[in-house]
Amino acid sequence: MKRIFIITGVVILILTASYFTLRSYTKRSSPEAIATYTKNDFTIQVDYCRPAKKGRAIFGGLEPYGKIWRTGANEATQITFNKPVLFGDKPVKAGTYTLFSIPQPGDWTIILNSELDQWGAFTYDESKDVSRIQVPSDTTHPVTEMFTIDFVESNRNTTHMRLMWDNTKVEVPIQQQ
Repeated sequence: MKRIFIITGVVILILTASYFTLRSYTKRSSPEAIATYTKNDFTIQVDYCRPAKKGRAIFGGLEPYGKIWRTGANEATQITFNKPVLFGDKPVKAGTYTLFSIPQPGDWTIILNSELDQWGAFTYDESKDVSRIQVPSDTTHPVTEMFTIDFVESNRNTTHMRLMWDNTKVEVPIQQQ
C-alpha cells in the first residue's frame, strides 16, 4: 500500500512539472488580437498576432524587403469579409482568407490567399492567391512599438485597413460591393 502512495505521488509530481514546463514553452510573446470593422450589416474581421519592435530594425531588417511576410506573427493572419468586397480595385467574394504582404521601401504588395490555417509563411503557395494589390507605404512618427491593424473610414463607402509597425504605415482600401 505504501508503494502505491509513493508511485502515485511521483506520477503527480511528474505530471505537475510537465504541465508547468509545457505552459512556459507555449506562452506567446506576440499576443493575439482581433481588429473589426462594422457598418450596418457589413463586417470585416482580422485575426492576427502582434509582434513587438523591441529595439530592432523591422522592415528591411527583421522583415526583409521583397520577401513574403505573414503580416503579423505566429499563424498567418486571417481576414474575413461577410459580404463581397473590392479589395483595392479587385473584386473578392465573401469569406475568410490569409493575409500576406511583401514589404518594399515605397510600396507594398498585399495578398489575399485561399489557404487557411498556415503557420507563418513557410508553406505559402502563390498559386492559391485570390488577390494581389499594390499600396503605398508611409513613414510615421512616433514609432509604433507593437504591430497594429485597425480601420479608418475614408468616406461612406470605403474603409482603409491600416497596418502599422515601427515607423511604417500602409493603408489598404476596402469597399463593400
